[in-house]
Amino acid sequence: MKLPPVLVFTVLRLLAFLVPFGVMMLFPVFRDLYWLAAVFAALIGLSLSVIFFRKPLAAVSEQVERRRRTSTVVRDEDVEDAAADDIAPRDV
Repeated sequence: MKLPPVLVFTVLRLLAFLVPFGVMMLFPVFRDLYWLAAVFAALIGLSLSVIFFRKPLAAVSEQVERRRRTSTVVRDEDVEDAAADDIAPRDV
Protein backbone atom coordinates (compact mmCIF):
# COMPACT_ATOMS: atom_id res chain seq x y z
CA MET A 1 0.00 0.00 0.00
CA LYS A 2 1.47 3.31 -1.09
CA LEU A 3 0.94 6.21 1.29
CA PRO A 4 -0.14 9.58 -0.08
CA PRO A 5 2.79 11.98 -0.52
CA VAL A 6 1.09 14.63 1.62
CA LEU A 7 0.89 12.23 4.55
CA VAL A 8 4.53 11.16 4.18
CA PHE A 9 5.75 14.76 3.99
CA THR A 10 3.62 15.82 6.98
CA VAL A 11 4.88 12.96 9.15
CA LEU A 12 8.50 13.68 8.20
CA ARG A 13 8.10 17.37 9.01
CA LEU A 14 6.50 16.58 12.36
CA LEU A 15 9.29 14.17 13.22
CA ALA A 16 11.89 16.75 12.17
CA PHE A 17 10.40 19.05 14.82
CA LEU A 18 9.41 16.62 17.57
CA VAL A 19 12.67 14.64 17.78
CA PRO A 20 14.93 17.68 18.36
CA PHE A 21 12.32 19.15 20.71
CA GLY A 22 12.24 15.94 22.74
CA VAL A 23 16.02 15.74 22.91
CA MET A 24 16.29 19.36 24.02
CA MET A 25 13.64 18.86 26.70
CA LEU A 26 15.98 16.30 28.30
CA PHE A 27 18.38 19.14 29.18
CA PRO A 28 17.58 20.96 32.44
CA VAL A 29 18.01 24.41 30.85
CA PHE A 30 15.22 23.83 28.35
CA ARG A 31 12.76 22.48 30.93
CA ASP A 32 12.23 25.99 32.24
CA LEU A 33 12.57 27.65 28.83
CA TYR A 34 10.40 25.28 26.80
CA TRP A 35 9.55 28.07 24.33
CA LEU A 36 13.26 28.42 23.50
CA ALA A 37 13.48 24.68 22.88
CA ALA A 38 10.46 24.99 20.56
CA VAL A 39 12.13 27.82 18.61
CA PHE A 40 15.37 25.87 18.24
CA ALA A 41 13.48 22.72 17.28
CA ALA A 42 11.54 24.67 14.63
CA LEU A 43 14.78 26.04 13.17
CA ILE A 44 16.38 22.59 13.18
CA GLY A 45 13.26 21.05 11.61
CA LEU A 46 13.17 23.71 8.91
CA SER A 47 16.84 23.16 8.12
CA LEU A 48 16.42 19.39 7.94
CA SER A 49 13.37 19.81 5.73
CA VAL A 50 15.15 22.07 3.25
CA ILE A 51 18.21 19.81 3.08
CA PHE A 52 16.76 16.30 3.17
CA PHE A 53 13.07 16.39 2.21
CA ARG A 54 13.28 17.56 -1.40
CA LYS A 55 11.91 14.34 -2.91
CA PRO A 56 8.80 14.18 -0.67
CA LEU A 57 8.17 17.88 -1.31
CA ALA A 58 8.47 17.33 -5.06
CA ALA A 59 5.98 14.45 -4.81
CA VAL A 60 3.51 16.65 -2.92
CA SER A 61 3.94 19.42 -5.49
CA GLU A 62 3.31 16.99 -8.35
CA GLN A 63 0.18 15.71 -6.64
CA VAL A 64 -1.17 19.22 -6.12
CA GLU A 65 -0.39 20.16 -9.71
CA ARG A 66 -2.06 17.00 -11.03
CA ARG A 67 -5.16 17.67 -8.92
CA ARG A 68 -5.38 21.26 -10.13
CA ARG A 69 -5.06 20.20 -13.77
CA THR A 70 -7.84 17.63 -13.50
CA SER A 71 -10.24 19.85 -11.56
CA THR A 72 -13.13 21.37 -13.44
CA VAL A 73 -12.66 25.01 -14.28
CA VAL A 74 -15.73 27.14 -13.68
CA ARG A 75 -15.64 30.42 -15.52
CA ASP A 76 -17.27 33.57 -14.18
CA GLU A 77 -19.26 33.99 -17.38
CA ASP A 78 -20.87 30.57 -16.97
CA VAL A 79 -21.89 31.30 -13.39
CA GLU A 80 -23.30 34.70 -14.34
CA ASP A 81 -25.26 33.23 -17.27
CA ALA A 82 -26.72 30.52 -15.04
CA ALA A 83 -27.72 33.09 -12.43
CA ALA A 84 -29.27 35.33 -15.07
CA ASP A 85 -31.26 32.39 -16.46
CA ASP A 86 -32.60 31.60 -13.00
CA ILE A 87 -33.67 35.20 -12.38
CA ALA A 88 -35.18 35.93 -15.79
CA PRO A 89 -38.96 35.50 -16.03
CA ARG A 90 -40.00 32.54 -18.08
CA ASP A 91 -42.58 32.58 -20.84
CA VAL A 92 -45.58 30.57 -19.82
